[in-house]
Amino acid sequence: MLSEKVKTLLNEQINKELYSAYLYLEFSNYYQEEGLEGFANWYYVQAQEERDHAMLMLKYLQNNSCHITLEAIEKPDKVMKSLKDPLVFGLEHEQYVTSLIHNIYDAAHEDKDYRTMQFLDWFVKEQGEEEKNSEDMIRKYELFGTDPRSLYLLDSELKSRTYQAPSLTLD
Repeated sequence: MLSEKVKTLLNEQINKELYSAYLYLEFSNYYQEEGLEGFANWYYVQAQEERDHAMLMLKYLQNNSCHITLEAIEKPDKVMKSLKDPLVFGLEHEQYVTSLIHNIYDAAHEDKDYRTMQFLDWFVKEQGEEEKNSEDMIRKYELFGTDPRSLYLLDSELKSRTYQAPSLTLD
């Protein structure tokens, strides 16, 4: 049985994951308007991942007979002034989400809620990958983004990214 604190934190995280999807759709739209379809695709895939993270948490709470309260999703407030801005904002956001996952994990650990800790193990690993991917995007942009030909090639590479749903099962 999940404690009230763990249930509340997971329920709040659903909303934060949906906000993440919304934020990444904003980044995708920005890049689309700037003519960088590959960068737009990269963030579109990110948005799909974040939506599925929310759905995994929602299903976990449902499987544990918990009440779920869906809140309004805030409008993203980031203002992009350069092509690099979404990349930097994306890394900052992933670091924030990592801290949120760690807070939930800490609460589950305090409650000796091993089942929730096991469930969150996947998210802890995923956040490490998300932060590395964001750092890699910034590094690539810094290396190639100021040269139009190189930016074109990087954008072309990013067009090939496809979405793969997480393989986490909640039985």
